[in-house]
Amino acid sequence: MKNLLSVLKIAVPDKIYLKDPETSDLGKRIIEHSILLIHEIGFDNFTFKKLGFKIGSNESSIYRYFESKHKLLLYLSSWYWAWLEYQLVIETFSISESKAKLEKAIEVVTKTIAIDSDFSHINEVILYKIIVNESSKSFLTKEVDTENKEGYFEIYKRLITRLKEMILAIKPEYLFALSLASSILEGGLHQNFLNEHFPSITNCKDGKTTTEFFIHLVENTLK
Repeated sequence: MKNLLSVLKIAVPDKIYLKDPETSDLGKRIIEHSILLIHEIGFDNFTFKKLGFKIGSNESSIYRYFESKHKLLLYLSSWYWAWLEYQLVIETFSISESKAKLEKAIEVVTKTIAIDSDFSHINEVILYKIIVNESSKSFLTKEVDTENKEGYFEIYKRLITRLKEMILAIKPEYLFALSLASSILEGGLHQNFLNEHFPSITNCKDGKTTTEFFIHLVENTLK
């Protein structure tokens, strides 16, 4: 376990950024305050000029790290998926029984997020809210196929593959493991979005959690 933890890092594909923001105080401030500002005004209204004003830096200094706000959103999304993968590996590593392992995995990827003090410049609670509300804008673009080939979404796809393998460990003959895995990951976000904005069309409220729904769904699907 110790050896496994030593190689786990929150690493984002390096083609997304021009300069790794984790390598400088300014870069970390860009990430920290971009999360807060996107949450405050929304991604559509977010600009590097507004971010520069918030952090007391020139707009041009932000462009030295990211060539566009789209790339910044890709970075935030990729960081979140990498952080979630880290949580998934840690939480399921010591579980040997396949059903219990998958249930724990579903809990990890569908629960609402609490602060992780290991990353003081990133507020995971607010970042999670951005992922719920804004992350689809990172791939619903004309450039998605090119960016996919460049490896921008490799962490997201790897996370789904991990879930797929846990599903197949329970039922190897199941034909739709990838579809179920991606539905769990995206569906968790969607149900939490509905709970916040359209509570009249979801049952994941009033003490019934998104995690409970997906565990119930998967159990009945894999019978």
